[in-house]
Amino acid sequence: IMEISRLYDILDRYLEKFPNQDAALACKREGKWRKFSIQEYIDLTNQISYGMLKLGIEPGDRIGIVSNNRPEWNMLDFATMQIGAISIPIYATISQDDYRYILNHSEMKMIFIEGKELRLKVMPILPEIKSLKYVYTFVDQGTGLPFLEQLIQLGRENPAPEKLQQLKAMQKPGDMATIVYTSGTTGNPKGVMLSHSNIVNQVLNLKQIPAEWDKIALSFLPLCHAYERMLVYLYQYLGISVYYAENLGTIGENIKEVNPNIMATVPRVLEKMYDKLYMAGKKLPTFSRFVYYRAINFANKYQLEGMSRWSKKLHKFFDKMVYSKWREAIGGDFDIVVSGGSALQPQMASFFSAIGMPVFEGYGLTETSPVIAVNQRVKNGRKFGTVGFPIPGVEVKLGDQDEILCRGHNVMLGYYKDPELTAQVIDADGWFHTGDIGKFTPEGQLIITGRIKSLFKTSNGKYVNPESIETKFAESPLIENIIVVGENKKFPAALISPSFEYLKSWCESHIISCGSAEEMIENEHVIRRFRDEVKHYNNFFGEFEQIRRFQLVAEEWTPQNGFLSPTLKLKRNVIEEYYAAKIEKLFS
Repeated sequence: IMEISRLYDILDRYLEKFPNQDAALACKREGKWRKFSIQEYIDLTNQISYGMLKLGIEPGDRIGIVSNNRPEWNMLDFATMQIGAISIPIYATISQDDYRYILNHSEMKMIFIEGKELRLKVMPILPEIKSLKYVYTFVDQGTGLPFLEQLIQLGRENPAPEKLQQLKAMQKPGDMATIVYTSGTTGNPKGVMLSHSNIVNQVLNLKQIPAEWDKIALSFLPLCHAYERMLVYLYQYLGISVYYAENLGTIGENIKEVNPNIMATVPRVLEKMYDKLYMAGKKLPTFSRFVYYRAINFANKYQLEGMSRWSKKLHKFFDKMVYSKWREAIGGDFDIVVSGGSALQPQMASFFSAIGMPVFEGYGLTETSPVIAVNQRVKNGRKFGTVGFPIPGVEVKLGDQDEILCRGHNVMLGYYKDPELTAQVIDADGWFHTGDIGKFTPEGQLIITGRIKSLFKTSNGKYVNPESIETKFAESPLIENIIVVGENKKFPAALISPSFEYLKSWCESHIISCGSAEEMIENEHVIRRFRDEVKHYNNFFGEFEQIRRFQLVAEEWTPQNGFLSPTLKLKRNVIEEYYAAKIEKLFS
């Protein structure tokens, strides 16, 4: 079986190793799962390449893909790279200014756009993009623009297999394959240049993490995020069927329909699942409720190693009485759930592993292709609260302020058109400076503790790491999101966006009339309940780190309203600006 050295080699290897795969990719169309066999996938990819060649697309041209997850995304991605053009995936949720910047900065020649709202954001700026020659939609949207099926048809009519083989053979592993614009929380997006070799090495060094029998993956994180994209390459390398969820709201029913063995997620999705299970126990009769919550408490403290015989028996008992029913309710046949994008509370990793959804946490950045370290199936390879060992071929050490530095095959080629910025993050010895703070366990697993930029000093000269406080407080089912502030102030304070679903049921069970979100957060009983919660979680921190004052806010923080990044991280500057008056009041 051939080994891969460039990303598009994955498709040839797939056909050679799994020629009968009838569902290489699948998505829901008009209520039914539409499956693409590996042969159909390759044929369509090649036809798109032929169509591009007919239009005059050349090696080095930049091609944009703006779309939610769908099989055509993968076809376009491979079709672009195999002719030597540069694939540029773009988030569907970014602002018009970011679109303008990325299209101009990359000097994009061709772009594929999905959806109506994108037409509203992207169409008005197209005349400003001088390099842009071709604008396609994915399906006919009645805009007069050409659509993907027409490009495929053009390719069918103008096949060029020899030319394609020639272009594929010309490319070297170290050549740039893609530019990924990171949705930085400040300033203009940065164009991260990644080579074939950067991402191929990820695939080859992570292939032992999914088990051999994993046959179906569910994908719902955005494909333009380096983490999900790399995992989908990995799934294809292993011959695993990739099913795309319809959207974030349908994950639950999609899991039940396709019974995946593996999926990647972010902590927020796991926290929401946990909250649902936690709430479900409230309606049970007394004895069942007692067993239910004992099972939750046991799962929260579950460990992989060093459990007593009594704990093992208890785990079996709870599995029979409670966890097996949860697995049935959630669906799937999970062998592995990969968590990344932001820090996972150790309690969440314990809980889901205990109930039979083993969580493997990973860590990395777009600039590191993306994985630096991940929990692995080796001795001591998986420990809750850590992101595991660095992957083979990647060195990791701690620099000033315990900043995580890494060097190896995963470090990007640099930022596109920005050698100065590149030199700021990759030093003369090839170490990439992540901006994250970390430490190692005695066994060598890496623990992420926060971002250097997020650290602040109180007026007493004490450093506070807001992220470690936020991660702990987010364990509370009452708290959906929290931001800790206090730069140059006497003490840390917090803004809390409550979990209104949970709060509503709490109000109902305490016979407190609850109206709108605004009314709930003004209610004195609710404020008292949050005061108790803050007091409880403050016990986990030193005196100078404790939250002295807090303010509840009525807004939910989402990527749509700009408070969170696409991977659900807090956009601190946006939140602090929006709530400037409230923050000022906390310290007055």
